[in-house]
Amino acid sequence: MSSLAEPPASRPLSRSPARSPALSPALGPSRCGGERRKGAPDGGASQETRSSDLNHAIRLLEGSDSSNLEEEQLKVLKKVVKRFENGLPLKDLAQIIDILNLCAEKVNEQEVFIEPVCELIKLCGLPFQKKKLSDEVSYSVTVSKSIAQLGYLMRVPSSQVRIQICKCIISFYKMELPRKLFSGVNCRHMLKAQAASRLCLYLNDVDPSGQLVFRSSEILWNLLENTSKEEVVNQLSNLECVHALKEVFVDLLLHGFCHYDRQLRNDLLVIATLVAENPAAPMIESGFTTLLIVLATYTEVKIPNPLLKGLKLTFSYEDFEMKKLLFNIIGILSKDPRAVQLLSENDVMPALLYYVKPHQKPGFHDWSASQYEELQLHAIAILASVAPFLVDKYLSCQANTLLLVFLEWCMGQDPFFGQGNSFHGTGGRGNKLAQMRYSLRVLRSVVSLYDDAVNLNLCDQGAISQLLDILKYAANKSKERDDVILLEIQADTLFILSALCENDAHRKELFSYEGVDILIPFIQMDPKKLYSGLGHNRLLFSALDCLWACVIGCYIAEDYFLEQQGVFLLLDLLALKQKNLCNIILGILVEFCDNPRTTFHISTWRGEKDQTAANLLIQLWRQEELDLGVKRDRYGRIADVKRPIVSSFQKQQDVIPMPANSPSFAIVEISENIRAKLYLLLCKLGFEDLPGLSAKDFVTLAIIRWYVDFKVGEVWSEVCTELKEEFRPVASDEEALKVISEVSENIGRSVAALQTEVLESQHRQEIREEEKTYAKIQAVHKQKEMVNKSWENFLSRTSNYEALKKAKRLQEKSIEASRSKLKTQNGAVHSTDIKGLSTTIGSGRLVTVESTPSQLIGGPLSGTDLALGKLSVCEGAFKKIKRVKTLDSIKKDLGPVE
Repeated sequence: MSSLAEPPASRPLSRSPARSPALSPALGPSRCGGERRKGAPDGGASQETRSSDLNHAIRLLEGSDSSNLEEEQLKVLKKVVKRFENGLPLKDLAQIIDILNLCAEKVNEQEVFIEPVCELIKLCGLPFQKKKLSDEVSYSVTVSKSIAQLGYLMRVPSSQVRIQICKCIISFYKMELPRKLFSGVNCRHMLKAQAASRLCLYLNDVDPSGQLVFRSSEILWNLLENTSKEEVVNQLSNLECVHALKEVFVDLLLHGFCHYDRQLRNDLLVIATLVAENPAAPMIESGFTTLLIVLATYTEVKIPNPLLKGLKLTFSYEDFEMKKLLFNIIGILSKDPRAVQLLSENDVMPALLYYVKPHQKPGFHDWSASQYEELQLHAIAILASVAPFLVDKYLSCQANTLLLVFLEWCMGQDPFFGQGNSFHGTGGRGNKLAQMRYSLRVLRSVVSLYDDAVNLNLCDQGAISQLLDILKYAANKSKERDDVILLEIQADTLFILSALCENDAHRKELFSYEGVDILIPFIQMDPKKLYSGLGHNRLLFSALDCLWACVIGCYIAEDYFLEQQGVFLLLDLLALKQKNLCNIILGILVEFCDNPRTTFHISTWRGEKDQTAANLLIQLWRQEELDLGVKRDRYGRIADVKRPIVSSFQKQQDVIPMPANSPSFAIVEISENIRAKLYLLLCKLGFEDLPGLSAKDFVTLAIIRWYVDFKVGEVWSEVCTELKEEFRPVASDEEALKVISEVSENIGRSVAALQTEVLESQHRQEIREEEKTYAKIQAVHKQKEMVNKSWENFLSRTSNYEALKKAKRLQEKSIEASRSKLKTQNGAVHSTDIKGLSTTIGSGRLVTVESTPSQLIGGPLSGTDLALGKLSVCEGAFKKIKRVKTLDSIKKDLGPVE
């Protein structure tokens, strides 16, 4: 069936193992969810009885543990085991687990409960039974909790119970059905005997009992559920069987008025749907396809059709189910090229577009609000499948206009409370998101055709501006919650914008400023969200695709993107080194480099630990070559000068002669990895003066720089191999091929030599750095030795008087040696000794300075301006004045003293 359509609700494909084999002896509950024909047992009463029995068992087990109740408790447990010997219904599973827990508490004191506990655990290993198709979803939490309870039962101190729990868990993965359930065996035997086609051929026979069609449909469904569905459909896919199905269906459609007839009609329609999925089935030749299409559009287009003369449809639940099945079969028929013309002629497009409008308040004789919403969403979902095949009808019906108006309503503030009950209504309860989701799917399906008429029609109606508004609307909603529906809406909208703006400069200008502002947050997405499983990964890819299609090629948009630091954001994403992102990001950056401002932004970028763009690109190159299995030595140098950049996969491929217009493997390989894009980006950055590179990076950079030459050598190598396989070149051609081969090999040797030189230079630099470091270490050690020696000398002077005297003599000699040998005439001589000193260590930094004697005032400096000036201000200030400076003031004047 169509992937966009809801699975038919009228016929679930899982059946209880308790049902009979091919022929059912009793009429059980209908697959359509209603009553079976009269005379059928009351399923509701049976369920109530079963539930009351379980409640009685729980109350009995919760009672006192007196011996007079034990026998009655065991009898009740046996009845429970007998009743559910074919499997536990999902609805009763919680009560069964409660009973199990109560019995487990009794095992500690009463071992007689071990056997019932084991029997109940064994039942948990059988397939769970469901009444409705929705039971799997409704009771999923109950089932998970119940399985967890089985694990808690390991607390029971009984090896039998624990072993049975293990067997139960194993049976979840590998289960052998009870021996008495032989339905599948009978059905397989019947299928070999062509039972499906035989039954179908006799559907129109005279039947006084009125049971032929019902019994035959039961057997057909048993065959479909218990054998190969494809084989059953193949048996029904002949003209006679299809015609018989059609006749019975029409008879029930026109003359079936009771509840049971409508159910049986829907069952046959589901079988017809399965047959229609088979391309070999003669649905068109039998006229069944036309009948189903006309019936699907019967209530929407209001065109009288002789095929449906006398048909009266009601708004009953069975007719509602049939309407959904008919929509579903239209989606299936749209995949058959032969049926497209029939879909066009019978007004399928107007019928589906009938639902692309807000739902008015239903009347008394109409679908309920929830039913209309379900039909509306189903019709729009089918429209997404049909529209690409009926483009002319799509345009003639003004479908784009209807969809844009409908999307405007979806964003509006009009009060609307979606029911969200159906398969297509997921996530749409209380809002219009489901309607928006499927309307965007329709637009996505038609713009993906890249039909100029469709896209022009959309853009002329202001679709770009409206789609940007939808993006903002969905992004604001996403801030409240991360929702799968909202993520899909955003991704589809981005795709539609990409398809509309690609290769059209004017549309890119319409997108530019507002569109870039919307794209930036998508590119800034938290990388952790990419693994959430909700669809952030797809959303990011859609945003990058939109950036490529809607921004690149429009200088206004490109410059604004650069101003918003967009290239920095792309490089941040590239630094994650996710293989699925690298290819598209590198492609975008290469395209952006046509803008002269881009290179500066790339060169300016810095990543973690001050990583540069050049270093990042070279790292990606090394990782790519590692993934490709390119041979390198342990230092990253070329290991094979004849084939320097050939991957391991290329080496395994045999060269096959190909036509001149077919690319060889060496050429195809360029588009299959990111090395060509890395080469182009580094060409834009330049191979000289790249910052932040190590010697290892320069070794790799030498290979990248000669990438094109190496690739040319690969192509010539393939040419030589192809020629030698089919021809023998003449001497001159052979000599030319040899020279070309040698040139390529010489380039490889030159690059390898350059790499060696880089490594040796790096080694010498490391030795120099090591020597400098060693010299610094030596200087530090020498300084420490001098400090230690000074300290030892100090200690010796304080503890040894003879050492102190020796130090004093050395100090005096040093002072004397430092004095000038020339005698200053009439010069003052100052003593360096401190009188009255009583310490046992050398003199401290205490100095007594005597002023110039009065007799020297008229000395050689007395006539200078300096002397005259000072005397005029403070005459006699220098007479017999002594100044004693403290240690701190001396330090300030003289600085540190060794």
